[in-house]
Amino acid sequence: MRPNSALQTENVAEYLLYIFQIEALVRTLDLDISRVENELLAPAFADPAQLQYQLSWYQGVVVEMQQRGLQKEGHLDQVEEIMMELIYLHNTLLTILNDEKYKGLCEHAHESLQAFKVKSNMANRHDVEVLLHAMFMKLQLKMKKQEISPETEAAFDLFRIQLAYLSKNYQRMKAGELNFVQN
Repeated sequence: MRPNSALQTENVAEYLLYIFQIEALVRTLDLDISRVENELLAPAFADPAQLQYQLSWYQGVVVEMQQRGLQKEGHLDQVEEIMMELIYLHNTLLTILNDEKYKGLCEHAHESLQAFKVKSNMANRHDVEVLLHAMFMKLQLKMKKQEISPETEAAFDLFRIQLAYLSKNYQRMKAGELNFVQN
């Protein structure tokens, strides 16, 4: 339930998608902490200490979402910060590091990404944010057992590959393994 903190470093995209799910669940429960406790957490955690541990984290999520007006959309501050780091990394890979492999991944996904931006009303959003939202949409479609056309699946694959490469480099960046003054 509460995300494993190691996941943020190991696979930042997976971590963000997990937080997106939590935000959506909390919205479904009307940002009501008692509903979160009774309908989501209590059935999953019989141990009172574990329940309290989970509940304290969810209380912080609910309070932030209420204070920031995230009842319908938007993300927690932590998510926004990580997305900004990913955008910085994306731009760095393309310009400063001149990463040819990443440039190629971006070029392959570009047409599909632009089409997704239009269809999902995200034309003014950064590509990295759109990639994450596309993967979240795919997750939601799979959870609802809705069919995904072969063309859409092919686009999702391009997004997944680009996001996986970016996530791996995020892990390297956080570990201090990327040299930003290479050129």
